[in-house]
Amino acid sequence: MPTFENPAADADEVQTALRALAHATRSIDDPRQIYSVLGSLTSAVASLSQSLHQLATFHDGAAKKGVWVAGDSRAGRAATHQVSWELHRAGEILHQVSESIASAHGAESRITYVHPDFPAVAETPHRSVDHGLSL
Repeated sequence: MPTFENPAADADEVQTALRALAHATRSIDDPRQIYSVLGSLTSAVASLSQSLHQLATFHDGAAKKGVWVAGDSRAGRAATHQVSWELHRAGEILHQVSESIASAHGAESRITYVHPDFPAVAETPHRSVDHGLSL
């Protein structure tokens, strides 16, 4: 269960959940679950991106203030700058990944899966892409 206060414990829980998801997606028994999975992954990757930026921001502040780093202050500042750079870079990459998953999520919404073992689902007509006003 998430603590919302202990980043190390919450990160361990995320790792366990992602490992379970990797195991569960080895075979898909009901493809209708894919839409929900993609929606959750879009949000999860966006949150991971935010977390990496926040960890990087901590290193930005620590480097400027010269706190929390023991030993040679030049080497420590250089290391905090490197950590910050890499974390911000990873956060931006994950932002792009989140957008790609969201795009796949949108495309998935246009797929109707039909199988004799699945209950029939009434197909809803797709709305036009007209973004104008209508009466």
